[in-house]
Amino acid sequence: MLGAIGLDERQEIAYRALVALGAAEIADLAHRLALPEPETERALRRLEQQGLAAQSSARTGRWVAAPPGVALGALLTQQRHELERAELAAALLAEEYRAESAEPAVHDLVEVVTGASAVTHRFVQLQLGAVDEVCALVTGKPIAVSGMDNEAEEKAAGRGVTYRVVVEREVLTMPDGITELTAALGRDEQVRVADRVPTKLVVADGSLAMVPLTGRGAEPAALVVHASGLLESLMGLFEAVWREALPLRLSAGGDSVAEDAGAVPDATDLQILSLLLAGMTDASVAKQLDLGLRTVQRRVKGLMELTGVTTRLQLGWHAYARGWVARDLRGRD
Repeated sequence: MLGAIGLDERQEIAYRALVALGAAEIADLAHRLALPEPETERALRRLEQQGLAAQSSARTGRWVAAPPGVALGALLTQQRHELERAELAAALLAEEYRAESAEPAVHDLVEVVTGASAVTHRFVQLQLGAVDEVCALVTGKPIAVSGMDNEAEEKAAGRGVTYRVVVEREVLTMPDGITELTAALGRDEQVRVADRVPTKLVVADGSLAMVPLTGRGAEPAALVVHASGLLESLMGLFEAVWREALPLRLSAGGDSVAEDAGAVPDATDLQILSLLLAGMTDASVAKQLDLGLRTVQRRVKGLMELTGVTTRLQLGWHAYARGWVARDLRGRD
């Protein structure tokens, strides 16, 4: 928790222990922390530099903790000041870049990023810089950035950035596809499935987008598009695919089912129904959910009996009518 002010794990636990004790000898503190004495002393020296600990003037070799409210407050104030200076420097550099650009209109429109490492880095930056919403189209055969499983996505979702994601059906059949999608739904991301996704696409806050520039076999490259008519077209493409895609419901992220009375499907029924509506076969659903084929077929039959229908097509319509799944024909929830 104190890493943000420059303390590593050992320094933090040393400070916490010293606060709990009030004061301690190096040997006693090392024993308490299960660390060698030299490492404990190095941690204390670092705390001394940060103003969090001091050697006792009354007793040689004894260390005393600085009051957390005062010491940590000063460090946090310093960190805030440094962040404000960094933000100002970033703004000045951005302004200088625009002013020095020979063709500002072109430079403000697009960037070309080349190389797998550079593409991945820019992809992470785009998500970490998002404030409100990230919209994404995910294909079954990514070029440089694999699937949806990335730390940047977890961090962005964790600080309140909303995600709307459309995945190609092929993603559901990939080894970790269901696992990654379940995790995404568990972070309250909205996920839909389409037969085909025209291209991999990520749009942050409707103001910055990223699309692949080369196909497989060539060096990975991507186009980063800034606010412009082109960006509006890409956002329009996403919304069109989003409208036609089917919502995905899995146990970790499934919404509650509202019924006035009578029997309702359980979580497994809803997973099966969602995957079937996404176009998967009974056998594929059984494999993805680690169920027997007969179990899937039996549950589908039970859903048909529950709704009083005789065909799976009718079952799909009843699922929409009863609110078990939802399709937004206006484009956005």
